[in-house]
Amino acid sequence: MKGTYILLVLVCLSLVANAQRNNSIKDSVKVQAKWKQFIVPAALTGTALLMTNSTFETNLQDRLGGNTTTSIDDYTRFAPAAQMYIADIAGVPSRSHWFDQTKNLGISLLLTDLVTTRLKRSIDKERPSGANNNAFPSAHSAYAFTTATVLYEEFKDSSPLLAYSGYGFAIATASLRVVKDAHYVSDVLLGAGIGIAIVKVVYLLDRYFAWNPFLKNENIVIAPMAGNNVYGLTGVIKF
Repeated sequence: MKGTYILLVLVCLSLVANAQRNNSIKDSVKVQAKWKQFIVPAALTGTALLMTNSTFETNLQDRLGGNTTTSIDDYTRFAPAAQMYIADIAGVPSRSHWFDQTKNLGISLLLTDLVTTRLKRSIDKERPSGANNNAFPSAHSAYAFTTATVLYEEFKDSSPLLAYSGYGFAIATASLRVVKDAHYVSDVLLGAGIGIAIVKVVYLLDRYFAWNPFLKNENIVIAPMAGNNVYGLTGVIKF
């Protein structure tokens, strides 16, 4: 009988040790997955730092810049946010409630604005057009990749095509900044890296500022509105 008890204890200890090992492996995988999210923004930032003020970049700008004067990039930077709210109204399943989407988008854009503005003033890099010394990084590109990454985070599991489509607008915005001689390539790369990284951090930490007064009401959608120097909120009631 004593031998049976010992055997049972050994089996239990083995099961506990195995469970702990499995949990440790799962935790390790989760940590690795979280860090992998920052590979792309880190690569964009590193490339930008290597390229900025280089002869290669100057020669590249001579070939790409000065090809358009359009102002559509003032709107395409926010197109992914519009896509997100249209998808919400259409009933496409998303990761978060519309209020949490708006909260994460607002926090991300605020942080993006703070970081890009501070860097512009500190680095003091002249634009290709010579208009001013606020070239590095590109705020338009940062905003575009911020909104695109929020769209991606919300719909990557339910609608991958929609999730990735926002990056088309982001890339178009960054490209237009270069061909308009508003920015060098390194400027838009750093802007993209900042925008993506900030959204990843916000979504990793969003559980710490979880608060949603509209969680029980799915028929109301309130979204930010921007355009023609007018900023505010717009509401939609779904019937």
